[in-house]
Amino acid sequence: MYVLSVAGVHINAWRPAVPGIAEVFHAHLVDHAYPSHTHDVWTLLIVDDGAIRFDLDRHQHGALPPSVILLPPHVPHDGRSATHQGFRKRVLYLDTSVLGTELAGAAVDQPSLPDPQLRLRIHQLHQTLATPGETLEADSRLAFILERLAVHLSKAAPHQHPPPTPNLAEQLRDLLDARVAEGINLSDAASLLHAHPTHLVRAFTRAYGLPPHLYLTGRRIDLARRLLLAGQRPAEVASAAGFYDQSHLTRHFKRHLGISPARYHRLPAQHSLLNLGG
Repeated sequence: MYVLSVAGVHINAWRPAVPGIAEVFHAHLVDHAYPSHTHDVWTLLIVDDGAIRFDLDRHQHGALPPSVILLPPHVPHDGRSATHQGFRKRVLYLDTSVLGTELAGAAVDQPSLPDPQLRLRIHQLHQTLATPGETLEADSRLAFILERLAVHLSKAAPHQHPPPTPNLAEQLRDLLDARVAEGINLSDAASLLHAHPTHLVRAFTRAYGLPPHLYLTGRRIDLARRLLLAGQRPAEVASAAGFYDQSHLTRHFKRHLGISPARYHRLPAQHSLLNLGG
């Protein structure tokens, strides 16, 4: 992660391990003005505070907190604060492999998308990306964002996926059960099961009452409990159970059980299962 903080400028930038996202960029800028430039990726931007003025393809536009701004690849644009107080923004740079360049014309015509549900989903994805290790959740959130963007850009009704096959959710559950530690990203799962990513998530959630990423986290917690009770140390368990690191394990373990992995590891074996069921 790249972090810069000087007078009037605070920037965080990193590349997450999520297919389709080239970069995450968070910035608080007061008097900086971007010169006209282009990107070879899509720019998906939300403003958290202040307001932005920008020119896109020689036409003037503005960005306020309620809106979502989508700037297409290879089209010149600039940017500057519309007030003296500056602005705070969060940006996702999306590869053209997940959002095709054939949709660029529609984004030039209307870069501002007044869609509260889309903005909420983008905000939630940024929250997920701020924590390493939540790849399946980030994959899922990105898939729903891309689906909604495609609807805006194509001016078409949302795609109606076919009714879920009777055993699609069960097949995904079996796949997750077989890969608890190593995990699987959503696009690979969808490819293996011959299903659209959002269709797969919806089918699983409908069948089991929770999305795939929460199911996988629960299975990893179960595995971590068994390994801790078998005497392995939390640092070893984190890797063996599929967590990014020990702090990642600790955060989820305490959320599920109300106790840290270290304390759980130190419990007398004969009392742990009696007092900490669930």
